[in-house]
Amino acid sequence: MNERIVILGGGESGIGAAMLAQQKGYDVFLSDGGGIAPDRRRSLKSQDIQFEENGHSEELITNASLVVKSPGIPDSVPLIQTLLHKEILVISEVEFAYRFIDKAKVVAITGTNGKTTTSLLTYHLLKTAGYKVALGGNIGKSLAGLVAEGGYHYYVVEVSSFQLDGITNFRPDVAVLLNITPDHLDRYEYNFNRYVTSKFRIIENLTNEQAFIYCADSEPVTEEINKRKVEASMFAMTASNNNKLNAYLKDEHLIFNYQFKEDFKKYQIPLSEISLIGKHNMVNSMAAVLSALCMEVPIEKVLKGLKNFKNAPHRLEFVKEINGVAYINDSKATNVDSVYYALDGVKGNIIWIAGGIDKGNDYGQIEKLVKKKVKALICMGKDNHALTEYFDSKLDKIIEVDSAKKAIQQAYQLAEEGDVVLLSPACASFDLFSNYEDRGDKFKREVTKLSKKLKAKEV
Repeated sequence: MNERIVILGGGESGIGAAMLAQQKGYDVFLSDGGGIAPDRRRSLKSQDIQFEENGHSEELITNASLVVKSPGIPDSVPLIQTLLHKEILVISEVEFAYRFIDKAKVVAITGTNGKTTTSLLTYHLLKTAGYKVALGGNIGKSLAGLVAEGGYHYYVVEVSSFQLDGITNFRPDVAVLLNITPDHLDRYEYNFNRYVTSKFRIIENLTNEQAFIYCADSEPVTEEINKRKVEASMFAMTASNNNKLNAYLKDEHLIFNYQFKEDFKKYQIPLSEISLIGKHNMVNSMAAVLSALCMEVPIEKVLKGLKNFKNAPHRLEFVKEINGVAYINDSKATNVDSVYYALDGVKGNIIWIAGGIDKGNDYGQIEKLVKKKVKALICMGKDNHALTEYFDSKLDKIIEVDSAKKAIQQAYQLAEEGDVVLLSPACASFDLFSNYEDRGDKFKREVTKLSKKLKAKEV
């Protein structure tokens, strides 16, 4: 009789795990407490995988020898507690997929901010170098689904703390930890130390055959490292001048002192060779370059990939230049920490478009940057009270609007040649938009309309 495996959750990770489990000969059952999307339901049926939706049948779940759960399901829910009480092993989809990766190499990337950009860039560097590489995990396809597809020699995997909570043997060849700031604390009993411990699970199985890349600018990261004995080869990065570290920023260059498995080299990469904007993205670039070097990508191919990389939308995305004014879409910046990096990285005077649903933001973190670089604040939201109250005595010009169209109209009136109109909201989007993508798309649409309108007048 085949080993029984139960998959909890019918989203991307659940479907991928079910497909892989079926392929490997398990007796598979998938259970989702809500509805399963029609296309995913069809996928399950096409492989004759048994499933249920809109509820969990405990008797069909607790007879499993192994359970793979969606990262969205906390360990605290009664069903998971029942499984743990019965000593049934509960793991994440990333852990399950890893068990079937044989000779392929894995780069795993985590951090509170920047992991998607770093994952995309690392994937891009490997792909443009001609490697057979897949990108998945917390971005795009599930790792299990990619492993089921087969044919890849490298996997670049974005991993969240929720996915790391469910690992036992997961051991990437390169582990990247970018930063740790308070986030998702409701899953960790509002204990920041528990969240830090969760992130550090990415290195718990490493040996000196693997590489660990981390950002020394993140105090929670360096403090935790100082408490631990790390087995892996370590690469420390900083966005400032620090000759003692493996990678750092100096004189408009990224400097790399690279030594891994008897290989020592020094590289200098001009910032002009890098398509990304901002100091935080220099750290992301360092992490991606170091990851590629650990995968033995020649530096010439790394440089080529850095030049032609385009980041995912809504992350310091250059939209257009109109009359000498640059318009940048950073709609993904839904917290103050992300806005800090945007304000710090953008050159020129800034017309700052912010606002939405305030999440209890501490704007004191960006006060100095705002005073130094922002010439006007356009508050785009239904309730702009928190923003206007904090910056009222700190900025000469604050305008409130309730649409992307009005925001762009006001920005155009205020901006002068050399200025930057920056959408970096620091807030959630759900008051005026369906999500941050919708907010960014509407911003870009209005910028494009403005550009066409002005060109029509010139004709």
